[in-house]
Amino acid sequence: MALSFYVHIPYCIKRCGYCDFNTYTPNELQDGATLEIVSSDYIDAVLSELEAAPTDQVPTIFFGGGTPSLLPADDLGRVIVAIKLRNGISPDCEITLEANPDSVTAQKLAQYVEVGFNRISFGMQSAKPHVLAVLDRTHNPENVEKAVTMARAAGFTSISVDLIYGTPGESLDDWRETVSTALALDIDHMSAYALIVETGTKLAAQIKRGDLVMPDDDLMADMYLLVDQLCMRAGLDWYELSNWSKLGHECRHNIAYWENKNWWGLGPGAHSHVDGKRFWNVKHPTAYKQKLFAGQSPVADSEVLTAGQIGLEAILLGIRMRGGLDIELLEPYQIELLATFRGDGFVELSDNRALLTPTGRLIADRIVREITI
Repeated sequence: MALSFYVHIPYCIKRCGYCDFNTYTPNELQDGATLEIVSSDYIDAVLSELEAAPTDQVPTIFFGGGTPSLLPADDLGRVIVAIKLRNGISPDCEITLEANPDSVTAQKLAQYVEVGFNRISFGMQSAKPHVLAVLDRTHNPENVEKAVTMARAAGFTSISVDLIYGTPGESLDDWRETVSTALALDIDHMSAYALIVETGTKLAAQIKRGDLVMPDDDLMADMYLLVDQLCMRAGLDWYELSNWSKLGHECRHNIAYWENKNWWGLGPGAHSHVDGKRFWNVKHPTAYKQKLFAGQSPVADSEVLTAGQIGLEAILLGIRMRGGLDIELLEPYQIELLATFRGDGFVELSDNRALLTPTGRLIADRIVREITI
């Protein structure tokens, strides 16, 4: 067996207006605190939690957040070293760092490579200043190119950028410019996610007040089809609904999630899946540290997946992938339902697998819903 690790770094300098992730600014955790103060013993807590994990060999490690690139390489490197010594890593272990383009320097990037990182994912989101302003993003769009160039020079073998489409006020031409700008960079991978307005965020309040208006479904569909077309033309093939890459640069860590492999989430609010059991940690960093330093488990709750849940997730996740959905997972009535989508041009059948067409990917959730009710 193999065990992937996700390491949650819950700190950000500023909270973006659309974000509802489990992240905190230093001041939210402690009045007047600096990042150094609130994170000083955080890695110690993570290493303490690591002792509870299985000891299977590790094929992927992913540091997400938050903004992992705010922490020094030596701190993050302590986690990599501990996993290597305790579990062992595969010879081609993929070790990813999520980064804000403004938070890196050539020296920091070289140090990240030195401690073991080989893949980096930059939060680009958009190339248009007015779109970044609506998203409340802090980085200068020009810094993305600098960051990618420095990361390649530092020795990162795989570089990705994350984009968001469907921001209020973003036109199709804005989106075309963003995708084209990203593809002109020295990258191997792109993720593009439709903006989801989460309750309780600053963005949700602005939309509720009528200050901002979300784009309609037709524009969102056009934006998705455009990024797919531009990526394919640039040699990045889609391998999951929201992800495109050059051959061999797929994010193997995320594929482990989509294939329901075993993974352990280290950090507050982190989720884990081991042999059909899911569990998740307390959300607040202070509570997380207190429990671990008191010798207690940080797990907040858990669930054991039933055979029905596992089967449903295999359909839900499998259909999102380029490899498609194994027809043998379906009951005869589900295959009949799927045939109607095939007749409408949303699904293709090949080697006993159901594959979504580009327009089929637009309604993936609907297809899953209709064949699993």
